[in-house]
Amino acid sequence: MKKLKQFYFNRELSWLSFNQRVLDQASRPSNPLLERLKFIAITASNLDEFFMVRVGGLAMVADSETVLDINGWTPTQQLEKIRARVGEMYTDQSECLLNELEPLLAREGIERVDGNHLSKSELKFLRNRFREEMMSTLAPIAIENTETFPALSGARICMCVRLKNDFSSRLGAQTENLASLDQVASREHDRYVLIPMGKSLARFQSLPSKTGYRYMLTEDVVGMFLSEFFGEQEIVEWNTLRVTRNGDVDLEEDGRADLLIGMQAMLEARRKSQCVRLEISASTSLEMRTFLQNSIDVQDSDIYSIRGPLGLSDYFSLAGLRGFPKLNDANWPAQPSPEFSSAESIFQTISSGDRLLCHPYQSYDPIVQFIKAAANDPSVIAVKQTLYRTSESSEIAKALCLAAEQGKHVTVIVELKARFDEARNINWANELADAGVDVIYGVRGLKTHAKMCLVVRREPAGIKRYVHFGTGNYNESTAKLYSDVSLFTCDEKLGRDSVHFFNAITGLSVPQTLEKLIAAPINLRESLLEMIQVETESAARGNSAAITAKVNSLVDKEIIDALYLASQAGVKIRLNIRGICCLVPGKKGLSENIRVISVVDRFLEHARIFHFHHGGDERIFISSADWMGRNLDRRIELMVPVLDKNCKSRLIKILRTYFDDNLAATELQSNGDYVPVTKKRKKKDFRSQLHLHQEACQIHSAQTDPKHTVFEPHRGERPD
Repeated sequence: MKKLKQFYFNRELSWLSFNQRVLDQASRPSNPLLERLKFIAITASNLDEFFMVRVGGLAMVADSETVLDINGWTPTQQLEKIRARVGEMYTDQSECLLNELEPLLAREGIERVDGNHLSKSELKFLRNRFREEMMSTLAPIAIENTETFPALSGARICMCVRLKNDFSSRLGAQTENLASLDQVASREHDRYVLIPMGKSLARFQSLPSKTGYRYMLTEDVVGMFLSEFFGEQEIVEWNTLRVTRNGDVDLEEDGRADLLIGMQAMLEARRKSQCVRLEISASTSLEMRTFLQNSIDVQDSDIYSIRGPLGLSDYFSLAGLRGFPKLNDANWPAQPSPEFSSAESIFQTISSGDRLLCHPYQSYDPIVQFIKAAANDPSVIAVKQTLYRTSESSEIAKALCLAAEQGKHVTVIVELKARFDEARNINWANELADAGVDVIYGVRGLKTHAKMCLVVRREPAGIKRYVHFGTGNYNESTAKLYSDVSLFTCDEKLGRDSVHFFNAITGLSVPQTLEKLIAAPINLRESLLEMIQVETESAARGNSAAITAKVNSLVDKEIIDALYLASQAGVKIRLNIRGICCLVPGKKGLSENIRVISVVDRFLEHARIFHFHHGGDERIFISSADWMGRNLDRRIELMVPVLDKNCKSRLIKILRTYFDDNLAATELQSNGDYVPVTKKRKKKDFRSQLHLHQEACQIHSAQTDPKHTVFEPHRGERPD
């Protein structure tokens, strides 16, 4: 086959395109107002992490001519394109918030109040709050010169106040004794004071109101009463700023015994790392901008002047305002799965057949109950689990502690290097260890990203292994917001593979031959390439060949090139990629048989599901891994074959559901644009997430209907 010139999209610009699709949700009139505000907050939070990790990483190698992206762009070239694109996004954010959402919210009774339009009673109320709470909390920091500028915490709102220097007025007649007026002028520069907004202060200060919700931003309230800090000193101007620091600070893993100490040192280093973004109010004068730039030591190109409030991720709290049900999405409660019944133990249920759950449409409770049952069941002798990210008050972690206290042999791999969850994971690692759990702090040089819980049970017939595999984290909070799948099985070979896989991680060894599980960095890349190659060869022989995959990101060049070759051979490829996609679809002669869609809706699409036609003997997998170099080569990941006929059929149906979406799905074009999926003639509006919710409701309703005396599982249709 003739090798054609390859084309790729830049990873960083592709991610920004994804964030734009999220921001577009904030502008959709069909979304309730507070949900639109939430999408503003999500895009701001996403952008914060993007700067801390991706821009921070590029900034560290900015001068390199050898560190190139998939297209051969240098870090400097990428940073230039990123800055231009981010500038456009800031404009879109401000436009949406100030000109669309705030006026509409005000009509509904949620109003941001201007300090110039307060009643006397409101002014008195705020003055009292300032004097009683804010003034006691805040601590102004005088800046003598740029060298005494404090290391401001990243992502915190800070006020910068410019005060008129009263040095000459205090000198009075003494100025005539100075050698020249120049000496006076040199001491007449305005001085600056910083006021970091306290972490304990709410960002939004509510005003007394009989109806609705009237509020002011905390920095605006402080700005109104600045004179109480500075007395008669003349305030020339005040503005807000926000520093973002490089979060791509790597851990030097010199020794496993010192990993915990090393992680704590890394967190401290992150707090004081290089500034990669300085956000300032658009009203900031050139004098103040220059002062801040010199003091913080940031390039002019990394300063973003923003119209409207900074730190829009804080708007999560406003988006969660209660009392305005019309302005929120309709409730989609997670449905109990009829496959799990309180009439029998969860181990009996799994013994009778594999079980598949689709979250958050179906309840996450069976996963929590699985671990709680393991803790309390006297027949359970061991529990082995991975924890990558978990919730603040995790029921799962508590159940693991209980299991150890009940005398089970509990081993948990807590990944301390889970970015931005390191502190929480350190706390849980300590609590688990105190309860008697054998805690492994990840693996040197790799992140343990696999999602697996293995329960070993002594039964009359012998030892039996029960396993939960998931695509999402063991986190009860995000399980309500992320779209994932779970698989329960007691398949003998998968259970044995799980033991070998887990013991290899904890024992720092290569696992014995895995019969069914596929793992990174061992053989996941090779297995994926082999299965793509099988489809390619099948198509070349004139046989049916197809690949359907759902992942969060597609970045790996080797996988992309294999998909290009498969497309050229005639393989029909459908990809549902939520975020980054470096593959160029629909390009004649290269990728015309590849279709890429992205679904952005109320839940964050997070499941990884792969379907290979395989000559009609469909092979279906769920996985913790995206198709990125880091997942395939630098993380411990799992790809799990789904063997049960009913579970396979359901997953194929779920995959197809997303490609039927004509409301929340957009399709990637060969020029990099995403366009809304065109609704076919005579087709009804179809929203994949709503369909999956309704389906979960129907399954639950059908199984609880008293008119039903015989329950039969739904059999999914065979794929086209």
